[in-house]
Amino acid sequence: MSFIDLFAWIVLIVLVVSTVAVLVFLAMLPGSIARRRNHPWAEAVTVAGWVTLFLGFALWPIVLVWAYVDVPRPSNVQPGAAQASEAGRP
Repeated sequence: MSFIDLFAWIVLIVLVVSTVAVLVFLAMLPGSIARRRNHPWAEAVTVAGWVTLFLGFALWPIVLVWAYVDVPRPSNVQPGAAQASEAGRP
């Protein structure tokens, strides 16, 4: 093997390892964002991020948006008070 052949093998190995590292990082990204933001379904976002790895990242942008979207928390307002304020009564 000449130096060029050895260099080509090294470049090929570095490219394969870096591609795998980037794919794993992208699969982990939505789950880590959801955990950092205390998302109520952080575990589901994590699983969805890894599932998109096997589906070719077709739904990955949707999972990434889901990691940033929080579910609205229920308000502590009484149902009667909300209806009174909508009707214009005190």
